[in-house]
Amino acid sequence: MPERITLETFVQKMEALHTGMMGGEFKHGEYDQRLARIISELRDRKIDAERPEITAAIDDMASRGVITPAVKEHLVNRLGLA
Repeated sequence: MPERITLETFVQKMEALHTGMMGGEFKHGEYDQRLARIISELRDRKIDAERPEITAAIDDMASRGVITPAVKEHLVNRLGLA
């Protein structure tokens, strides 16, 4: 069984994705592909945290501008937190 992903690692991956997007490192559509990969990895390996902690981390990333409201909604739905 694959090792679970820590909440800190999830946040770091999302911050790195945001930094790359803001820095113009990605070609058209690459952000969406990388986000899909992160979500797939999270679903396969699971996050080593409880639902309220995951939701709080997603809310925090949204409030800091790391993710947009649309990405927040997408994460909540795809991770089964809705």
